[in-house]
Amino acid sequence: MEMFRSEVSRRIWDSKYRYRQGERIVDATIQDTWRRVAVALAGPEGNERQAWAERFQGILEDFRFLPGGRILAGAGTRHEVTLFNCFVMGLIDDSLDGIFEALKEGALTMQQGGGVGYDFSTLRPAGAPAKRVGAVASGPVSFMKIWDAMCATILSTGARRGAMMATLRCDHPDILAFVEAKREPGVLRHFNLSVQVSDDFMAAVANDADWPLVFPLEGESADREVVFRRWPGREEARPCQVMERIPARKLWRRIARAAYDCAEPGVVFIDTVNRANNLAYCEHISATNPCGEIPLPPYGACDLGSVNLARFVMAPFSAQAALDWEGVKETVKTAVRMLDNAYEVSAFPLPRQGEAARASRRLGLGITGLADALAMLNLPYDGDEAVRWAGRAMETICHSAYRSAIELAKEKGAFPAFEAAPYLASPFVQRLPSDIREGIARHGIRNSHLAAIAPTGTISLLADNVSSGLEPIFRFRYQRHIRDSDGSLDTVEVTDYACRLFRELHGEATPLPASFVTVADVAPGAQLAMQAALQAHVDNAISKTIQISAACNFEDFVGVYEQAYRLGLKGCTAFRPNPVTGEVLSPVPPAEGRQCCSLDREAD
Repeated sequence: MEMFRSEVSRRIWDSKYRYRQGERIVDATIQDTWRRVAVALAGPEGNERQAWAERFQGILEDFRFLPGGRILAGAGTRHEVTLFNCFVMGLIDDSLDGIFEALKEGALTMQQGGGVGYDFSTLRPAGAPAKRVGAVASGPVSFMKIWDAMCATILSTGARRGAMMATLRCDHPDILAFVEAKREPGVLRHFNLSVQVSDDFMAAVANDADWPLVFPLEGESADREVVFRRWPGREEARPCQVMERIPARKLWRRIARAAYDCAEPGVVFIDTVNRANNLAYCEHISATNPCGEIPLPPYGACDLGSVNLARFVMAPFSAQAALDWEGVKETVKTAVRMLDNAYEVSAFPLPRQGEAARASRRLGLGITGLADALAMLNLPYDGDEAVRWAGRAMETICHSAYRSAIELAKEKGAFPAFEAAPYLASPFVQRLPSDIREGIARHGIRNSHLAAIAPTGTISLLADNVSSGLEPIFRFRYQRHIRDSDGSLDTVEVTDYACRLFRELHGEATPLPASFVTVADVAPGAQLAMQAALQAHVDNAISKTIQISAACNFEDFVGVYEQAYRLGLKGCTAFRPNPVTGEVLSPVPPAEGRQCCSLDREAD
């Protein structure tokens, strides 16, 4: 039975997810891929392996549930790869040995297909003395260039992905060099960059106060002002020397101006992240996976999957259009078990990653096809009713996932780092329904976190080009460039899933309903409102790029970041077409080739 309704979907499967052993094709059809994945992830189920494999395959069929790309490509194969999309690496020790050990660990992780995040704040600023060797430090940005070259080399070997995130504290003395790094053509093109923005910094911006740039003292006596800050690697606040003071608003505007001109850096509201973390009692976070939807502690990892909402709409475009809510709940219940089993099936590039990951057993279950589902339900993406409906959909997925993880804890045990009292006291868990909190108190919970919304560019193309993640529809028809399994680049015309379905039902001559809007029609404020409505039901985070017109003035652009903070989002990335990066989905690939961290891909 042919499952692909479009050529681009078939080619994405063939080039990225179809299992080959050398020249021999193993997956003859997409059904073989689904069966391979389902059987592999049912492996831990003992005598019930066959029954669970059938249930797992049931939610994969018709693209109702889309596991992360690592799972689709790697589960049940002989390839030495990880099934986990998301990693944050260990803290980088501020020594040459430490730096190159961290570089090696990142290379090994990317070689197996994992995307990696780093906090570079532990490295001394440029010009600081390296007394042991009688030299001066070159600063975090200079070492990031070595990582960038390593990533390019890994990609050249044929490794499937090589995505990286770099974060830096907003009070690090080299923050301006970090913010401006991507203005230089060709520099750090394999990195996404995000500034760790603190509550204190945002208060300083609001009050037009000076902002200290600081770095920890390491045994030496201070010859300048000293303040105490919590720095990566220590629980207690450390004495830090103030290297410089600058106006907070000046730094904030430099961050925004760089994003306005170059699309980066993004911002991670790091205090919001840690305050909302279900595991704040046992870990501190200062970095995320490459796309930002999974904040993680050192050596942490998470696997991903997305419920394809467009496949659950009944009677689309009619007055009776509705979501199959029970179908979504049942799919989530099965998907949680499926993703949890990846912890038993997957290899980890480094032993410390396996230890840290299994301590929490994080899952990142999210959505894709939201905009198409809204169009099929006759709800314009930028309307209040659409925002309310989307919030209800994510709430349903979240609560179903938590209830499923409690049932799994009854059967298989809670995650090892679980401590009932502090876990139940976390802000996100306290907002959950009483039956969920009572269930956690009685039985524990299998996974510390369960919800995330990742970018799903490639797996959404696989699923007949449904709209990606929570993003608005990009365009109804457009040209895309795809890379075939032999490495060649080809151009194909693609049509949005909901648009094509409407044409099949009502013909080419019938005008599209008002519920069909594209990203160009959705104001930044409406995009933020949608993200905020979903973030209320997401315990990890959301990867969302706020799309902004090239004509947007700078003052309005700055306001987008400030509104994101006021709405309680964990991070924000805003994209305005510009000469440096072009468009998010450019009609022609840039001369230097597509960045590995471009938005036009599945998460990591």
